Amino acid sequence: MTRKESLKIASSRQKVTVPYPTMPINEFFASNVFNKQKMREYLPEEIFNSLINSIEKGEAIDYSIAQHVAAGMKNWALSKNATHYTHWFQPLTGSTAEKHDSFFHLSPDGQALETFSGSSLVQQEPDASSFPSGGIRNTFEARGYTAWDTSSPAFIYESPAGNTLCIPTIFISYTGESLDYKSPLLKSLIAVEKAAVDVCNYFDKSITKVYPTLGIEQEYFLVDDAIFNARPDLMMCGRSVYGSSPARGQQLDDHYFGSIPERVQAYMIDFEQESHKLGIPLKTRHNEVAPGQFECAPLFEEMNLAVDHNLLLMDVMERVSKRHKFRVLFHEKPFSGINGSGKHNNWSLSTNTGKNLLSPGKTPKNNLMFLTFFVNVIKAYHNHADLMRATIASAGNDYRLGANEAPPAIMSAFIGKQLSEVLDAIEHSKVDVAEGKEINLSKIGIPKIPEILLDNTDRNRTSPFAFTGNKFEFRAVGSSANPAAPMATLNAAVAEQLIAFKAEMDERMGNGESRDVAVLSILARYISESKNIIFEGNGYGDEWVELAKQRGLNNIKNTPDALDGMVTEKALKLFETTKIYTERELHARHEIQLEIFTKKIQIESRLMEDLALNQIVPTVLNYQNLLVKTVNGQKEIGISKAVLQPQIALIEKIANHLSDVLTNVDAMVNARKKANLIDDVKEKAVAYSSDVKGNYFDKIRLHVDKLELIVDDKLWPLAKYRELMFIK
Repeated sequence: MTRKESLKIASSRQKVTVPYPTMPINEFFASNVFNKQKMREYLPEEIFNSLINSIEKGEAIDYSIAQHVAAGMKNWALSKNATHYTHWFQPLTGSTAEKHDSFFHLSPDGQALETFSGSSLVQQEPDASSFPSGGIRNTFEARGYTAWDTSSPAFIYESPAGNTLCIPTIFISYTGESLDYKSPLLKSLIAVEKAAVDVCNYFDKSITKVYPTLGIEQEYFLVDDAIFNARPDLMMCGRSVYGSSPARGQQLDDHYFGSIPERVQAYMIDFEQESHKLGIPLKTRHNEVAPGQFECAPLFEEMNLAVDHNLLLMDVMERVSKRHKFRVLFHEKPFSGINGSGKHNNWSLSTNTGKNLLSPGKTPKNNLMFLTFFVNVIKAYHNHADLMRATIASAGNDYRLGANEAPPAIMSAFIGKQLSEVLDAIEHSKVDVAEGKEINLSKIGIPKIPEILLDNTDRNRTSPFAFTGNKFEFRAVGSSANPAAPMATLNAAVAEQLIAFKAEMDERMGNGESRDVAVLSILARYISESKNIIFEGNGYGDEWVELAKQRGLNNIKNTPDALDGMVTEKALKLFETTKIYTERELHARHEIQLEIFTKKIQIESRLMEDLALNQIVPTVLNYQNLLVKTVNGQKEIGISKAVLQPQIALIEKIANHLSDVLTNVDAMVNARKKANLIDDVKEKAVAYSSDVKGNYFDKIRLHVDKLELIVDDKLWPLAKYRELMFIK
């Protein structure tokens, strides 16, 4: 589709009428989810009780029970007009995967039946040969297994082509290694639960379960479908490799929280209704900072479910966008010169008693428990800052991190002025802990926290890891990423740290120290050891870069180098201690992420070459020829060269830009060919990052974008930024 055709179509769009629900949300929320209410309705009471008990205790389901569950689940699915079922899993491609099987079956006598067995529910064997494995298995070894995750309920995915029963599962190799994002996340939940319960029991014996909660803010861009189809770069890699910034971008700050465009709001209402039917508790919608950028956010949920819901939400948003003639962009930086998109992960710890461990209580005892977990989280983040950086490294996020709209690549933590003062008081307390007596906590200001804690911190948007009152917000995660990887790592780091804390507590209390003395003595040391990572100022400033260097904090700006944090001895020890990854699994994931990075930069490079040589250069040459003919015609009628000099200078300017485009594209192609000859995965990724992208992407783009501002607007082949961002 040409730019002219796309603009004509986009300019005539009308909003899609979305029937607003005639009933309250609570009456259709989770209507397509096989939740406890549906289980109770479709399962015998004994089976229901056994299933719920297994889910809550994290125990395996007996096959005899699975058979009954499968029968009830099938009957429910058929009542929802489902014809097929699938194991829904999260391979290391970064998206979700599914293989549909029909309920249809033939009996021995040829009778058509609707069947779904317990074995089909519990385990399936999709072809694993084409999924990334990082060398865990050969490509000719196709066997892989999906296994039912009972903690995440099955759901019906509705489609005009038919409804499908989707069963969330893990995905493992024939030899048992994890090939997905979900299984390490589940392991991390087990690790952090046990470690956190053990520490909670110093303060409250009634706490028997601790689970991480997660609220994920999802940022995205919307582009009209017709204009999207006129941009091959958006179609193929999700970002614009060329495009001059429009006169008006986000500098007026008028889009943020502004009135939502009517057509966009119709889209939001539509995907919210679809999401609510799937049990996704969407709560918030608003305009984001950049023109054409928006955000939605759900209520907090248990982490595993929150991650599943986020991936499902992205899928729903993409599907619904097409019927509104939009395309949704989850790329971290689809447009240069304006804000990119993130996926802010709001993380906390909750207990079976209903307490948020990152909220203070109203007594010194509860505040001491709060401070114990708060300081241990800071220490865990400090211990594994480079590993946390590795978890959010990607080709897309490299364009976003540190670009004055997202956290920098330096991993720091923001906790606010008052908590900084509290930690400083603990670190430098003059209380004589050697006395072994109960400490008067008021001497270090702890009882003051409940009255003012929730409002005592501003939301520092420049911090990758900010405490925002009763949770930590990890803002550095990219908008297209599966949040399971960074969250599993954070869980693991916190679990490891709590285990170390407990070991020291037991030793100190075994030697006769009181609980309070032991806790505050240990916390004082932790604060001293990890305070370098706490930063309250502007993360965008050059001063912070220098200060961070003095503090020994790394500023790793590219993915190949950042990913090295995955395979250090410290990282390996962490994951082996918490039983989340084996050494083989960790190195496999490192290799997979390097390969994905390389391939994405390779695709972008090919697109830059293709668009430059097949669209930009021919268009510019045609325009240049028109100018030459015009100047020659003016010469023929006697206009002096002096008068024509500005026009001649314009032709020369175009020629210079064109020469630079052709020269740099040719050099980029040669660099790409050279990089393709490298066998080592890390060296190849580095070559693509530095020699291909680093040396040529910005150079080529600079000259193409300058030409866009010169060439006749009617001739320019690519939809421009003002059209991509403002036509809604």
